[in-house]
Amino acid sequence: MSNRIHKPKDCINDRYEIISYIGEGGMQEVFRARDLILEREVALKVPKNSSAEKRFQRSSIISAKVNHPNVAKTLDYFKIGSSEYLIEELIIGRDLKVVIQKEFKCIDPYLVSRMLHHLAKGLAASHHVDVIHRDLKPSNVMIGGGATLSELKITDFGIAKMAEDEISQAIKGGDESISSSKTAFGAIPYMAPETIEIQNFASMPSDIWALGAIAYELLSGTKPFGEGFNAIPKILNALPPPKPKWIDENLQFRTIGNSVYDVILSCLQKDPTLRPTADELVSLCEGFCYSTVERKLGKFKDFYPKRTNQGFIQSEDGSNVFFHFDSVYGEKPVIGSKVSFAEFIGNPYNRAHPVVVMRDSEDI
Repeated sequence: MSNRIHKPKDCINDRYEIISYIGEGGMQEVFRARDLILEREVALKVPKNSSAEKRFQRSSIISAKVNHPNVAKTLDYFKIGSSEYLIEELIIGRDLKVVIQKEFKCIDPYLVSRMLHHLAKGLAASHHVDVIHRDLKPSNVMIGGGATLSELKITDFGIAKMAEDEISQAIKGGDESISSSKTAFGAIPYMAPETIEIQNFASMPSDIWALGAIAYELLSGTKPFGEGFNAIPKILNALPPPKPKWIDENLQFRTIGNSVYDVILSCLQKDPTLRPTADELVSLCEGFCYSTVERKLGKFKDFYPKRTNQGFIQSEDGSNVFFHFDSVYGEKPVIGSKVSFAEFIGNPYNRAHPVVVMRDSEDI
């Protein structure tokens, strides 16, 4: 706590009172604060070092140009002495990196298609005002809506520009430099070939590549080209990552799964001119048939009597929900497995579809 820039009850600019510490990235610390004038909670961001401060104001101006429900809104920017501050919309939830690492082992193609659709719309809104994200990755996507993952907002559009120099230097320094830089290590799995070949180069097509890499990780549970220094030659070769085996295992997921996978591959074309634009990606996603039914959490309680491919989930509300293993995307559950599912009316029991096994403490 003593090393953090601010502590609870600090009042910044006679307006923003620090409530709690949220977290930090390579460039900034983030706090939950209360706007004493408008009586609302906000995210307060402050650069961690002088290198970050150099571009903070410019980054604030850039990010403020984007106005879309799937983009975190920039609300204010100011300086106090040598310190700079960015105020953003507060999203109650967690970032997508946490979802991947601590919650979901993989996500079914119905939900991935919806997530990709909304993120593409946010990206399209930024590209319409000539704003390139430059560092799109799971930690820069905020998620709300519990297990449903219904609220998605891209963050740090402008601040991502500040990471370019650090990433460039780390790549030039090789494996050891990449491993020692959290910024570079986290960014490389989502970097397009041209951003690695031409240092400090980013474009709208490189944002599309990053979104495709994120979607593949959600669908498969693995990064498309690995991570760290070893990912670089694979990214430069741009060989299509393998189709997740679960797509074709069950007929329930085959049609939409293949459609989502094909769209992902279009985003991961080595030639930037062959990738869809953000608007084209939105149009492609509009062709997906996905449900917006709320997702719930529960545990695999027991098998259906004398059946090894059917069973019951005990929902968090205590009710029993029937499911068939054909409705499971990803690894199969065992009794006691924590699962995420959508529930539909059935007789004599409601039916769960799709079903996805969640992580537990032993997986983390």
